[in-house]
Amino acid sequence: MSQSAEIQLDTLTQELAAIQQTGSKRLALLGSRHVPITHQQLIEIMSYALVLGGNRVVTSGAIGTNSAVIKGAMRADPNLLTVILPQSLKRQPRESREQLEQVVHLVENPDNDSLSLGEASALCNREIVSRCQQLVCFAFHDSRTLLQTCQEAEEQRKLVTLFYFD
Repeated sequence: MSQSAEIQLDTLTQELAAIQQTGSKRLALLGSRHVPITHQQLIEIMSYALVLGGNRVVTSGAIGTNSAVIKGAMRADPNLLTVILPQSLKRQPRESREQLEQVVHLVENPDNDSLSLGEASALCNREIVSRCQQLVCFAFHDSRTLLQTCQEAEEQRKLVTLFYFD
């Protein structure tokens, strides 16, 4: 069997297992910063419902998608949310800090403060994926960092659900 066929079979097996799983899961929800407000509201509702269902949610701390994920999860159960920042809290945009200061499980990465945001985000996304069973990603077709994260998650045999905004 070719490696491609093996990956596809493994993905189908994971999808079947995910459908059959009745217990809680560890889900990573990541996405673009540039998201229309209506999309943010839908992401917030999804996050809220996933956490109400007992799932643990891991995300990052950016505005847009990740902020909507945080908002929904915080409404449902703050203890089931973990936010991993690409850099230290002080390096986050002012408009994000107030929300992030309310997060119970907040992981900062001050060692990445000297890196560009893109480099730090790629490292952060790898850490987030390592902590999850499934990645749900909201991206544009030109969202290089997010699409790379999805590819890396698939290579780690994680279940990946990718929604495109465009």
